[in-house]
Amino acid sequence: MYQWRKFDFFEEKKTKIPEEIESEIRCCSSGRGRIVLGTEDGFVSLLDRGLQLQYSFPAHSSSVLFLQQLKQRNFLVTVGEDEQMPPQQAAVCLKVFDLDKRQEEGSSASSPDCIQILRIFTNQFPEAKITSFVVFEEAPPIIFIALGLDNGCIYCIQGDVARERIKRFKLEVDSGQSSKSHSAITGLAFRVDGPVFQLFAVTPSSVSLFNLMAQTPVGQTLDHIGSETATVAMSDRLELIIGRLEAVYFYEVDGRGPCWAFEGEKKCLGWFRGYLLCVIADQRTGQNTFNIYDLKNRLIAHSIPVQEVRHMLCEWGSIVLVMQDNSALFFVEKDMESKLDLLFKKNLYPVAINLVRSQQADAVATAEVLRKYGDHLYSKQDYDEAMAQYINTIGHLEPSFVIQKFLDAQRIYNLTNYLEKLHEKGLASKDHTTLLLNCYTKLKDVEKLDLFIKSEDEHKFDVETAIRVCRAANYHEHAMYVAKKSGRHEWYLKILLEDLDMYDEALQYINSLEPSQAGVTVEEYGKILIEHKPKETVQILMRLCTEEGSSSGSFLSMLPSPVDFLNIFVHYPQSLMEFLEMYTNKVNDSPAQVEIHNTLLELYLSHDLDFPSLSQTGNNENNGLRSNGKIYSDDVSEEKDRLKRHQKGLLLLKSAWPPEQEQPLYDVDLAIILCEMNSFKEGLLHLYEKLKLYKEVIACYMQAHDHEGLIACCKRLGDSGKGGDPSLWADLLKYFGELGEDCSKEVKQVLTYIERDDILPPIIVLQTLSKNPCLTLSVIKDYMARKLEQESKLIEEDRVAIEKYQVPKDGYLPIWDLKDKNDHYKAWK
Repeated sequence: MYQWRKFDFFEEKKTKIPEEIESEIRCCSSGRGRIVLGTEDGFVSLLDRGLQLQYSFPAHSSSVLFLQQLKQRNFLVTVGEDEQMPPQQAAVCLKVFDLDKRQEEGSSASSPDCIQILRIFTNQFPEAKITSFVVFEEAPPIIFIALGLDNGCIYCIQGDVARERIKRFKLEVDSGQSSKSHSAITGLAFRVDGPVFQLFAVTPSSVSLFNLMAQTPVGQTLDHIGSETATVAMSDRLELIIGRLEAVYFYEVDGRGPCWAFEGEKKCLGWFRGYLLCVIADQRTGQNTFNIYDLKNRLIAHSIPVQEVRHMLCEWGSIVLVMQDNSALFFVEKDMESKLDLLFKKNLYPVAINLVRSQQADAVATAEVLRKYGDHLYSKQDYDEAMAQYINTIGHLEPSFVIQKFLDAQRIYNLTNYLEKLHEKGLASKDHTTLLLNCYTKLKDVEKLDLFIKSEDEHKFDVETAIRVCRAANYHEHAMYVAKKSGRHEWYLKILLEDLDMYDEALQYINSLEPSQAGVTVEEYGKILIEHKPKETVQILMRLCTEEGSSSGSFLSMLPSPVDFLNIFVHYPQSLMEFLEMYTNKVNDSPAQVEIHNTLLELYLSHDLDFPSLSQTGNNENNGLRSNGKIYSDDVSEEKDRLKRHQKGLLLLKSAWPPEQEQPLYDVDLAIILCEMNSFKEGLLHLYEKLKLYKEVIACYMQAHDHEGLIACCKRLGDSGKGGDPSLWADLLKYFGELGEDCSKEVKQVLTYIERDDILPPIIVLQTLSKNPCLTLSVIKDYMARKLEQESKLIEEDRVAIEKYQVPKDGYLPIWDLKDKNDHYKAWK
């Protein structure tokens, strides 16, 4: 073991035991923040953390052989010699003291209550020399006491000792020798693992294990070699530790385990926080050395020459050695940072890494050590090993720190390795994905690129970033693979259409998608498809909007609406018109009928389909070349096309507003505006008539000076018997009166209807027509003569009626006249 490195991971401090303790120290124990010493004169002394004497008391009259400070209760168990009668005999007894109950006897000393005294040896348990003593606290108040004797027996006391509710029994160790000779018990140790309760027993010739849960415990021999000295301890892994001259051995329940060849006589053994404590005497010089072994990391955490050691304790997070000269050595472990600094100064990074891992330091602290080791290797230009350390820091060290170091092109392989591990652990960002793919493309490592892109783990990289980088590097196949696998249809189509100009393949791909997904992709890329493949794109739209074979209203409400795709036709109105016409011919009850009809009206009534600032190609139909939605042909063809569209518009205005409906299937206000903007008189007249805006109808005729049409319109719309508005004739008369030209013929026709329906008084007619200087009196001569004659007749009829009902001068009428005129008088009332 001379090859093990030695370090100073512990700080040592020497302290003197109080001078009040003059007698030889026979035994000691620790617990509950104190050290308890038993001396040759029978006194027990309690020391605090500073090894200051708290108090002493006489526990036994002769000598304290063994003692144990309990942890769960503040009890002290001692074994010592007390004088008996006759005086020449001595008896060994066991006492239990309650340290919480003290009887003050003076200022310098106080004694705790002795709550129980037991005689160890009885007729059934013959007296022998006690060589070993251990106490185990079961569930309070039960304790288990085992006393090893020099005759190879173990006396056991179990129960509530304070109340003497106990049971005693004896265990015998099979030494493997003749029955006449027995080996002394040199060491005892309890092993408790859940419900399993066992006892190790060591003699010079054997190591045994007793199952104390059995009704009659029987020893199981683990080894036929024991230990001559009481160098026995228990590890925190429930292993028995035995020190022999040639090595230190570990025992488990099934026998001997690992051993460590630390040569020399083992004076004391102990275990502290995973460290093996060992006082070894050199065989040649006899010098004692106290070593603290870190078995996991195969190093000596501390080593110091010492004088004769009597006892070894662990308390207050420290190791305490009680020396022969009544002094004490304290060993306190340094903090992790101090130990690591010591290792870093010596560039012992592997040792530091093993140390933090063995002591279960947090992941951040471990990563920091790995980083420093990586920096050390990097400074030595050992880039491969440095990267191996940096990879172990993933998840705790900022990746940019490592990436910055390896951005040099000569270290691109190391950088690629780091980025791969970063993705494997799911900690890569979009930038890391971009960088890794750029590394692959720069190295032209298609095999690794395939492996990365076609990995089954879809969450180890950002999909969109991978697509974008592969596309930028012209690895279109890889970009399309990722897009298709991840369902990023928009990226798949973007590559087909914008990079590869594969329009037919794009249309086939859209056809293979679900309707909802296909609709989204067409909305985004429909402009490109309409430009290059108008017919095929319109067919796809028809399939999406009608879902061939289904025409029910409830189902149509779930399908995309043509209105959703209007934006893709913004540069191609001719294709839009054809699409909407196909749709309306197939679907009669679309939820978006109003919007569709509004769009069609705008297309039909526009002066032309020309948008000069935009272009349209690839749409060659009929006899002319279409570009920008315009058909380049002679003026006659343009006019024919315009008239044809106007006819379609007028037909739509009429068919979309059937007589039985109060409101049309289009926006009336928008339709009126379109008709006015494009001077579409027929449509405007139809809308005004449907809206019963008759005055606006005749205003259109007046504006066009269409006198025949104007009179015909008034005949049709001014007949009150058919629900018309007779006041239209008055407006018509006013129009002719203000016309300023000879319109005698038309005025005579108007006067005929005014006279027939008695629309205006003659005086108003006369005043209205007098404003037109081109009209002569002869125009209204006959009309006025007839009206005067009618007035004369009415005057005469009124005069006769007045005379008939006039009252006589004397104010009385005959009685019979009153009866006959009863109704007449009622009217007067």
